[in-house]
Amino acid sequence: MQSVQGAGLLEPQQESPKLNYRKWLKWSLLGMIGAVNGYATVLMYAQGEMPFALLTVVLTALALYIFGSNKTYAHRYIFPGIAGMLIFIIFPLVYTVGLAFTNYSASNQLSLERTQAVLEQRSFQSGESYRFDLYKVDNGHQLVINANGELLASDVFDLAAPTEDAMSLRAVDSVQGEKEKIKAIVQNRANLSKVELVMPSGHEIRMSGLRKFAADTPLFTLQEDGLTMLNNQTQQLYKPNMEVGFYQPVDADGNFVGKTISPGFAVGVGMANFERVVTDDGIKEPFIGIFIWTVVFAFLAVALTLALGMVLACLVQWEPLKGSSIYRVLLILPYAVPAFISILIFKGLFNQSFGEINLFLEAIFGIKPSWFSDPIMARVMVVLVNTWLGFPYMMILCMGLLKSIPSDLYEASAIDGAGPIQNFFNITLPMLIKPLTPLLIASFAFNFNNFVMIQLLTAGGPNMVGTSEPAGYTDLLVSYTYRIAFEGGGGQDFGLAGAIATIIFLLVGGMALLNLRFTKLSQD
Repeated sequence: MQSVQGAGLLEPQQESPKLNYRKWLKWSLLGMIGAVNGYATVLMYAQGEMPFALLTVVLTALALYIFGSNKTYAHRYIFPGIAGMLIFIIFPLVYTVGLAFTNYSASNQLSLERTQAVLEQRSFQSGESYRFDLYKVDNGHQLVINANGELLASDVFDLAAPTEDAMSLRAVDSVQGEKEKIKAIVQNRANLSKVELVMPSGHEIRMSGLRKFAADTPLFTLQEDGLTMLNNQTQQLYKPNMEVGFYQPVDADGNFVGKTISPGFAVGVGMANFERVVTDDGIKEPFIGIFIWTVVFAFLAVALTLALGMVLACLVQWEPLKGSSIYRVLLILPYAVPAFISILIFKGLFNQSFGEINLFLEAIFGIKPSWFSDPIMARVMVVLVNTWLGFPYMMILCMGLLKSIPSDLYEASAIDGAGPIQNFFNITLPMLIKPLTPLLIASFAFNFNNFVMIQLLTAGGPNMVGTSEPAGYTDLLVSYTYRIAFEGGGGQDFGLAGAIATIIFLLVGGMALLNLRFTKLSQD
């Protein structure tokens, strides 16, 4: 009996139907996800969106591997975090760095194939134009062309849904029906533009104005080599200039001559954008000035907020001070109010003509500073507002750290006859600086990229004169990059903005590594 039971234990156990059902459901779901994402990838690739197609492939493959393999069971719980990091951090970073090596801009956004398609869609009036009238007849509408005194009428058609086939014109003596007014032509212009008419001579004409039909010929025709475009109006050949990303006329020897035509296409330019930052005086000079101001602003932001926050923290923690809890609440209020509200309020207070600050200064001291038009005063205003917004954070940190300082140190100092100022510089400050150092570096990096502050308060102004790209005296590197990308006068230059953003990333990345090093030292 025991041997039978033992033999039974050695028999392979059959997998339950419930487990097979779960496996079938899992693989069906994964297969459906793979099919949908694969179809989306093909669509994105067909539209020329290669980076997004590649991102979709990577995420889909990663999801299928993690959720399809039992060896990666634990990774299923962190997959949403990994996917979010890839989508919102790694992909934008890689995409931005990639743009830095291209000429991608407002005039160079398309691929070469899509640029060719846009050029092939252009047309020009290649023949005589004819006046037309629209008549309402019993079963619909009819177009009547006046060809040098001869009336040519089309077939009756539905104006709301005109036929896509070309309609032949025939000679008529008169038209029976009610002539539509110009208002009806304007209202149905989109549908009338779809109508194609064939003259008795065989020429095709289309609507070229509110009262005219004319022969419509493609302006550009792609040649057999797949690159050269022929201008049918001037018989000029155009070829793609891969250095500038535009189609440009060529001479008999194939040399580029004349002006380029838009739209352009994106091409790789290597280190050209980085070289522009270094060699173009219209970019180099404001870039250097803005870089220095960015470092100074970030340093002053940290130094002033730390000094004010630490002093106030010491005061509100001072035992003889009555009502210290009320003062703590009042001093933390600037941190509780949303920053954008405070910035907009300060923008009104510093108004040069009607702001309360200038009214007060004029009444007391007889001065009226130009906060938004004078470069120095604008920078002073930015530092003052940023100090107001940042000191509560430093005060809260210092209040917490002050509790960790042993009271025995102050008692021993009092026995030696030291006063409050000596205690602050000999005990309080040294005990606070070490744990605060990583936070100060993080605060420096935050203010280095404090875009909201600059954009809402001054929008980078006052503007500098004689620059190739828009730049202001209160611009930080991040706002300068934004203005190049979205406010560039010569076309939004995303490639140059990507180059500057890459430089900023390297600088801020260096600060992050420095922060990690100081954090490690503070832990040791």
